Amino acid sequence: MTGASPPALIQVEGLAVHYGPVQAVRDARLDVGRGEIVALLGANGAGKTSVLAAIMGLAPVTAGLVRFDGAAIHGRPTERIVRLGLTLVPEGRRVFPKLTVAENLRLGAAARRRHDGAAAALDRVYGLFPVLAERRSQDAGTLSGGEQQQLAIARALMSDPKALLLDEPSLGLAPRIVDAIFDLIPALRAAGLTILLVEQNVELALAVADRGYGIAGGRIVLEGTAAQLRASGGLERAYLGLAG
Repeated sequence: MTGASPPALIQVEGLAVHYGPVQAVRDARLDVGRGEIVALLGANGAGKTSVLAAIMGLAPVTAGLVRFDGAAIHGRPTERIVRLGLTLVPEGRRVFPKLTVAENLRLGAAARRRHDGAAAALDRVYGLFPVLAERRSQDAGTLSGGEQQQLAIARALMSDPKALLLDEPSLGLAPRIVDAIFDLIPALRAAGLTILLVEQNVELALAVADRGYGIAGGRIVLEGTAAQLRASGGLERAYLGLAG
């Protein structure tokens, strides 16, 4: 199954990732068009996070290539990739617990593509996340899980990205907070961001995504528009490792 998409901002072709003798990703290929929300779906251990890590230069790419905005980025240091306009909100949030909210956000601004505009960016993220403005002087480790997830996204936005990789944003959060986070994703796209979303909650992911890919055993085993994937039984088979 395929669907028409805008010109690709992120392209992954023939990607392989190994951790020592373990191959986590096998000949994976996907693309994310400029301005799209694309979901990468699969069971635990399917290779989703490894794909994101490889795109960001955080996992060893042993074959294939990754392009961002037309330029090959595989093998580049993560900091340089971020400065090109691609950033990751990692699974588990990974905020700096002993630093304040404001200090976490300033760290995000350190990797901005443009050195000017950090103050305006800070105003924008405080507008998107009012609770962070209220708690700007509070240590990040004292925030709730939902507030830490908001901080992780806000910190990523401070780098002035063109594209955002979101890894399991619903993980460990109460349903009310999950709904709020997923309400934000289309708003980020409306503000000009391209988004690649890794998420175990298929229903939530396909509710906001334009297109999606299913991954099983490190391989991309199906793709299609969100509507096609919802109507297909392929995702269920992929989660059981039976698609291919």
